[in-house]
Amino acid sequence: MDETEFWAIVDSSREAADGDPEEQTDALVDRLVMLDPDSVLDFARHFEARLARSYRWELWGAAWVLLDGASDDAFDNFRCWLIGQGRRVFEGALHEPDDLAELLEDFDEETDGDAEDLGYAAYEAYEQLTGLELPDLGIAAQPDEPAGTPLDFEDPKALAERFPALTERFWE
Repeated sequence: MDETEFWAIVDSSREAADGDPEEQTDALVDRLVMLDPDSVLDFARHFEARLARSYRWELWGAAWVLLDGASDDAFDNFRCWLIGQGRRVFEGALHEPDDLAELLEDFDEETDGDAEDLGYAAYEAYEQLTGLELPDLGIAAQPDEPAGTPLDFEDPKALAERFPALTERFWE
């Protein structure tokens, strides 16, 4: 499975779910179980690689603004959700997290920004297909610290300066 196929599956699951993260997980599992186990492994590798790429301080700061705070777990769930938004939003956010103000049509912190189960879709599909747990993917583990320069999440002024578009549009 190449990157284009990965994103096509993500996009089709989001469209089928009309943007609902819980329904997107179900739709994603439904699509993955139509593949062979090796393709599901490939999908899982693509997903995990994007999770690792998105483990960045600046993206965590954007999540903090959007979610009005983001613990370690909330940031992990946010990154799963971000992948679920598709290639354009994901890559745009990695390039410049403040661009999420333009990339997102809307954002409701009650329903958006949290898609933990999306990160387990390939695991569930693989188990349904094989009766076995997903094996080790053979990719490097996420580093202990996010990439980039740490941000002071407790300093609203610093966050507003770093993320002017996000704070103007989404921060109360």
